[in-house]
Amino acid sequence: MTRSKWKGPYVEANLFKENKENKKNKKIWTRSSTIPGFLIGENVLVHNGREFKRISITRDKVGFKFGEFSFTRKFIPKPKSTQTSIKKK
Repeated sequence: MTRSKWKGPYVEANLFKENKENKKNKKIWTRSSTIPGFLIGENVLVHNGREFKRISITRDKVGFKFGEFSFTRKFIPKPKSTQTSIKKK
């Protein structure tokens, strides 16, 4: 079920507070909050359950959730199999 339109998008309250000590990277623990427009051009650290992943916010990412860009699973490509050629008669 989606969020009601009259409520507006869910944005974490800590994003509105200005941290004077660390302006470069804001730490975000809620992956379900929506990326607001005032973060364009900034780098944020999003927690994926184990570690913080650095994400640079662009105009294309506004409106999406933070969790869509911080993956929780590691992609391991499968090695290419060395398939023996079949002899033709």
